[in-house]
Formats: sequence, structure tokens, C-alpha cells
Amino acid sequence: MSTILVTGATGYVGGRLVPRLLGPGRAVRVLVRDPGRVVGRPWAASVEIARGDLGTGEGLEAALRGVDTAYYLVHSMHGRGDFVELDREAARRFGAAARAAGVKKVIYLGGLLPEDTASEHLASRAEVGSILAEAVPTTELRAGPIVGSGSASFEMVRYLTERLPLMLTPAWIDHEVQPIAIRDVLSYLTLAADLLPLGVVDIGADRLTFRRMVEAYAELRGLRRVIWTVPALMPRLAARWIGALTPIPNALAVPIVQGMMQDLVADTRRAREAFPGVVPLDYRTAVSLALVRVEKGEVETRWSGALGHGPTAELEDSEGLARETRSRLVAAPPEAVFRAFSGVGGERGWPAWEWAWILRGALDRLAGGPGLRRGRRHPDEILPGEALDFWRVEAAVPPRLLRLRAEMRLPGRAWLQWEAFPEEGGTRLVQTALFAPDGLLGTAYWYGLYPFHQFIFSAMVDALARRAESAQL
Repeated sequence: MSTILVTGATGYVGGRLVPRLLGPGRAVRVLVRDPGRVVGRPWAASVEIARGDLGTGEGLEAALRGVDTAYYLVHSMHGRGDFVELDREAARRFGAAARAAGVKKVIYLGGLLPEDTASEHLASRAEVGSILAEAVPTTELRAGPIVGSGSASFEMVRYLTERLPLMLTPAWIDHEVQPIAIRDVLSYLTLAADLLPLGVVDIGADRLTFRRMVEAYAELRGLRRVIWTVPALMPRLAARWIGALTPIPNALAVPIVQGMMQDLVADTRRAREAFPGVVPLDYRTAVSLALVRVEKGEVETRWSGALGHGPTAELEDSEGLARETRSRLVAAPPEAVFRAFSGVGGERGWPAWEWAWILRGALDRLAGGPGLRRGRRHPDEILPGEALDFWRVEAAVPPRLLRLRAEMRLPGRAWLQWEAFPEEGGTRLVQTALFAPDGLLGTAYWYGLYPFHQFIFSAMVDALARRAESAQL
């Protein structure tokens, strides 16, 4: 029995890789800071869950004990603080722990490097690969933009093309890039587990420009789009433009844009030799498959799933924690009530005072927060750790509980929680808003909005009760 450890198992790539690694002769272990984020995933019962933190090194020794192959699928795309140093130190800790545990091989997913000077993010990802390789024999797969339902690169092209009949773009839109379908990335990663360490291997499909990526998407959707280039557009300004028009936040758009400022193509000769059975899909086919997944609501993982921060917050009564609770007896079973409140947000919007939620989202975006642009991965299914508009799913326990933690800009920490309790005559729906203020400003914020909450929260619980009851008719 071979034991495989996967880091980044709740991320876009890792969340899809884990079920593909499961099989005879393999035991899969996942390393997560918060085990609650794995609960509810289809593969959760089939893996061993190890609690640990790459940032501090906590739990690494136990997580790596008895491991033959370890996947390193984490990096700081958000770019907050000194992300280069954070990634460097995390790789050093992991490499040292893997060497001490006798790990035979590390498999790392990095990024393609340009021939000239690489951006700070791409250079950092290459450095991480070097640090890991110095500690343990490593296969470093270097990929360009990953195309798949829910990927950041796909959603950026999708939203820009859908929303802009006329695009004013920088000249570097005509630089060549080499995207690759998520299913091909998963094939390379899975097959690498059965091969000796390969060192650095570039992977990619057809070479095309970002202009051509947009045009191909438009053709597949039957859209007519005009693209004009302008003399200069700084990367951060372009990232802000992307952040305003797509669900991608500015901090994530910056490294994507920086990756397009030079040709970013792969030398795939080693990949063809080492993985003769993998024939990468062309870009149009990858986009077509992604669109089918989106239209069917079958997005397996999404870029926003990996951007949560901090451990699950405890909500015990404590000094200074403000609460607002609403309760209704609903003439419907708990399952129907859970479906009602677990379906909020995204394309469906919010069940009451929708204009107020839209306004709050717009103000949050102006303040640098995510706003409502992230939506949700699936209209009905919801998992711990996923993004839901400007919330993060902290707990989802069907048919009893859903708790959301706010990621909007606030002078404090906030949660919104729903519970469903069986009761004679139906189900007791309990809705609770909680706020832990930061100082006087936070307290003033909460009580300043208190009169509005009286209307919004009452209308919301009433609307959810009606939604649950109407579903039973």
C-alpha cells in the first residue's frame, strides 16, 4: 500500500485531484488547516485527514509519516503581504519535514517561465520548486493558464468576452501564451505518481495569443467582439479593470496579467517523452467542455474555494459578541427548509431586500472587498470552505445548519447562520446574525445599522419560510 499526501486539497486543482488518486494499492491523506472544510466533499470518507499548517509547520511531521509521494499544490496567488517570503518559508518547512520523514518524491505544480525576466509571482513559484527539489527528488510540472469550469483564467476570459462588445486592450494582448485544460493537468499529476522524479517538465497545449483566446470564446458563444489595442496600459490598471468586470479580485488579477506581459510558452518535448499517453486538448475544446459544465451546473471546484483565511471561528457566547435572532415555525420538513436557506446568493440572489444586498456589495468592492462578484459554485450544492458572494461557508451540515462567515470589509467579524430543528407541526427555522466588533468603530457600525437590520433580517427569514413551504405544494 502506497501512501500519498495531498496539500491544497480544498483548492481548485487539489479538490479535483484527490478523487482521481483514489484506487487499489493507494491510501490518500490530505493536509488541511481546518478539517471542517473537507466535510461534505464526495471523497471525504475515502481519505485520511491530517490537520496541519504549512505556514507554521504545525502537524507536518505527523502528516508526512509513512508517506511515499507528496503533492505540493499551494502558493500565495493573493499576493497579500510578503507572499514571496511566506511561500519560501512554507516550502522550506515542507521540504525539511518531507526529507526527515523519508518521502521518496514530491510532485509540485508550478508555472511556466518566460525567456526573459519573470514576474514576481512566476519567479516565486519557480523558487518554490527549487527549494523542494533541494530537499527531496521532485517532479515540477510547469503550466500556463489552466482552462476549466471554475478556473480563474477561464472565468476572466468568459466575463470579459460576455460583457464587453468592444475591448480596449494593451499591446501585450498579442503575446503568445500556452493554456492547458484542467483535465490534462490532472492527467499529468496523476500519472506522475507512478514515475520516477522527472525534475522540471513544461506542460501545455496549443500556442495562441490572449486576443485569440477571447476571439475563440466569442466564436463558440456566437458573439461578435471588437478588440482594439492602445499604446500603454499598466498591469495594475489592467488588473483593476478586470476586477471591475469579472469575479476575479484585483489581487488575483495582477499575477494573471503579469503572466501575459511576455510570451509564456512551453517546451513540451520532455512531457511528450515522459507522458506519451497524454495528448493535450486544444484551447477551443477545453473551453467547450468548460461551458458545458457551467451550463449544467456541474462545476467540481472553483478558483475562489482556496482563498479563505484563518481557522473556523468559534461562536460561543463571549463578551462583546452581538446577536440578532429570528425564528419561524415552517410548515415543511427540515430538508425543505435547509434547501431554502442553503440556496441563497449567486444567481438566485438574496430572498429579501435584494437592492440592499446589491448596494452593500458595490460598496464593498469600492472598499477593496470581494463584493457579490464571486457568486457560488453550484446553485444548490454547498460545501464548507466555498465562497458564496462576499461570504465564506464555514459550516454546512444538511439538513440542520448553514453558517457563513463574512469576507466583506468590516470593522469586525460577522457571521450569518441558519438552523432547522424538527418541531411539532413542521420545522423551527432559526436565523442568527452575529458580529464581533473591533473597538468603538465596530460597535458604532453595528448599532448604526440596527434599525435597517430590523426590516432586512425579518423579511429574510419570512421569505425563506415561504420558499420552503411553497416547495412542498
